[in-house]
Amino acid sequence: SVWGQLRTLPDRQGQMVAPVVANLGPLEDLTLTPNPDEVEEVFTVPLAHLLREENQGYTHFRTAGRYGYTLPVFLNGPHKVWGLTAIITELTLELLAPDRY
Repeated sequence: SVWGQLRTLPDRQGQMVAPVVANLGPLEDLTLTPNPDEVEEVFTVPLAHLLREENQGYTHFRTAGRYGYTLPVFLNGPHKVWGLTAIITELTLELLAPDRY
């Protein structure tokens, strides 16, 4: 059940990514086959966990020795959601919980 599409975003190679927010049904009924060249591990993070401030942060990047840009990061035990996935997560939180995020 598709809920909507987020704005398109460029990846590091300049390809445009069009994130889609959807309900895929119960997790235990899903069979995921991610591309091993792109996905190291699949894990879940509850929405309530993502909305807690202590699990949210930002990473600052330098370009040519100076401040370049800042990206969100989400913490979940041994896992860290960062990069394009964190940007998409942030956009999703803004959509699903605009008064809490």
